[in-house]
Amino acid sequence: MTPIVRIPFSYRFGKVWRRNLVTFMRTWKVNFIPPFLEPLLYLLALGLGVGSFITQVEGVSYPRFIAPALISIAVMNAAFFECTYSSYVRMYYQKTFDAMITTPLSIEDVILGELCWGATRSFIYALLMFPVLLAFGVIDLPSSFLIFPFSLLAGFLFASLGMCFTAVSPGIDTLNYPSFLLITPMFLFSGTFFPLNLLPVPVQIVAYGLLPLTHVVAVMRGFCLGILSLDLLLSITWLAIASTLLCPVAIHLMKKRLII
Repeated sequence: MTPIVRIPFSYRFGKVWRRNLVTFMRTWKVNFIPPFLEPLLYLLALGLGVGSFITQVEGVSYPRFIAPALISIAVMNAAFFECTYSSYVRMYYQKTFDAMITTPLSIEDVILGELCWGATRSFIYALLMFPVLLAFGVIDLPSSFLIFPFSLLAGFLFASLGMCFTAVSPGIDTLNYPSFLLITPMFLFSGTFFPLNLLPVPVQIVAYGLLPLTHVVAVMRGFCLGILSLDLLLSITWLAIASTLLCPVAIHLMKKRLII
């Protein structure tokens, strides 16, 4: 007799996603303002300020060079911090996870719902930043529309990465370590504000091999500037593989954390 393979999660993970969406929309004014102001401030301070000293970077103006990076950074921060600090608060302080697990929801449903919500938050941030960048004329149409489905993939990766740290962090304060030791280096050394080829070769190898934001920035830049190449497909493949590997790791680690 063929054994029955049980899928560890079900369609019910959507209920966790919906619960987070409803909570998010209750404070939509606070949540919607930062994605509007962030690209505006960066473009004014760096794009127009620093950009006045720089003619072109890789054949485009400096504001057009950093615009895709601003979306990439927002996608990273939205998913990562949602599934670290926010998820930790729901898990440890509010006991939301404990309450949900007492229902027909499984632990896998809860964690997958959290990861999908992290990806959705990245999508929302990309959606809110889009009209600001479009108004400044720093992104091209129609290729820029591709950033929306891509933001879900990138967001899911960063959500899974953040959930791994949430699972192993003994306290909420220790989440500062991945924030400063991983997120900040990616913010600076992933081809965001200057081309990677300006850095030493070993640093470039580390950036392309280990820092997911490098690939996110490369793909976003290609979409926003209308430069579609095979390199983008390679970066998307890298991100898809990384997401596929990190998701079950995050679920496994959280399951160990929640089952005492």
